[in-house]
Amino acid sequence: MSDTYMEKFVEGSDNPAPGDENTGANTIRDRAIDVLKEIYDPEIPVNIYELGLIYGVDTDEDTGKIDITMTLTSPMCPVADSMPGEIEEKLRAMDGVNDVTVDLVWEPAWDMSLLSDAAKLEMGML
Repeated sequence: MSDTYMEKFVEGSDNPAPGDENTGANTIRDRAIDVLKEIYDPEIPVNIYELGLIYGVDTDEDTGKIDITMTLTSPMCPVADSMPGEIEEKLRAMDGVNDVTVDLVWEPAWDMSLLSDAAKLEMGML
């Protein structure tokens, strides 16, 4: 994973910002994001994608590889040991996926500014 993954996320790249709707879900990337939106933080009633925990979703359509760069709300999060494995398992179950890597990072630290508008609405912050 490149050192510029967060720069790409912040500046906007091919990766849509959390909250962008993916219609069609034809690519591995689109389908992976749909899967991530079905995984919820155990302490906050918002999915991990809208919560801003996903810093990067890199895919290779030819090889079926998915690389996820993510964080958690805190290093003391009770699912720090299990969440990456759950994500990997659910992504590996997708058609056309042959390899999944989930890289859990702590820098930059997660904060509330990473919440999507959908997450803020769900949490009553909008």
